[in-house]
Amino acid sequence: MTHATEPLEGAPLIAPSTVDHPLYEPVVEACRTVYDPEIPVNIYELGLIYTIDISPENDVKVIMTLTAPGCPVAGDMPGWVMSAIEPVPGVKSVDVDLTWEPPWGMEMMSDEARLELGFM
Repeated sequence: MTHATEPLEGAPLIAPSTVDHPLYEPVVEACRTVYDPEIPVNIYELGLIYTIDISPENDVKVIMTLTAPGCPVAGDMPGWVMSAIEPVPGVKSVDVDLTWEPPWGMEMMSDEARLELGFM
């Protein structure tokens, strides 16, 4: 018997997103309007948005991380994401959780972000 707090064997570190929900793309676009103030790339392309979970009732739960735990905007970023998603038509509520597991790494960036930052 596993403990409730232990991850299940083989469970992904990053929970899957609700990509088949009609609000998924508009929510992704809203996330693309939020930028890390230290990096000229939006947080979605940086790979900081781990999971976008949308319930059948249109409640949106976002699990995100930051490039570093000491990020100066750590306290502000979840609010920026919430403010970006709340006005999306059809969204009932928004909840943003910050996680440090798994830690963010450059391999999580999209090709667009790597290109923009000169890594390609």
